[in-house]
Amino acid sequence: MMSMLQNAFSNSSSSLIQSKITGNIVFVLLPPLSYLQFFGAYLIAAIVRGLMVGLGVWVVTLGFSGFTLPHLGWLLAFSLLACGLMGALGIMAGIWAEKYDQLAAFQNFLILPLTFLSGVFYSIHSLPAFWQTVSHWNPVFYMIDGFRYAFLGQSDIAPGFGLLVVAGSFVAISALSLLMLKSGYKLRH
Repeated sequence: MMSMLQNAFSNSSSSLIQSKITGNIVFVLLPPLSYLQFFGAYLIAAIVRGLMVGLGVWVVTLGFSGFTLPHLGWLLAFSLLACGLMGALGIMAGIWAEKYDQLAAFQNFLILPLTFLSGVFYSIHSLPAFWQTVSHWNPVFYMIDGFRYAFLGQSDIAPGFGLLVVAGSFVAISALSLLMLKSGYKLRH
């Protein structure tokens, strides 16, 4: 699951930053594409890469374990929305960053803390009350919990509520990314 999210983010962010650094972003901006089409192309590419990596990891692990998947529908829903959210966040990071160092800072100071405070490596019930509350404000927590429910049939919260939070976060990040694209922020000089 973390491979899916990381690759969805990396696909859109590294594609944009590389185009900006090499100067060929002009060839993406020059055709008569709307900012919605630009966003859609990068987002779909990020989602497809994330899903392909997730499928590849799952196929490889099938040889090592014979687990069953209790909730395929939830897995597909959380996979699509989580990859979409991370792809949209990658678009935002790729637009904002001017150098690879800034992109790394975005990952290290935003994505990494969100990941570590999401319950990937532990149950959030083992945290003090303050950090449990902080974790409930973290959309990555709901992604992790949704994947856990899809694979294991156990979750800390209702999967429907988690899906709603992830969907709301996706819409918010997508709207911010679209605003950045529409304004030409750090793309058109």
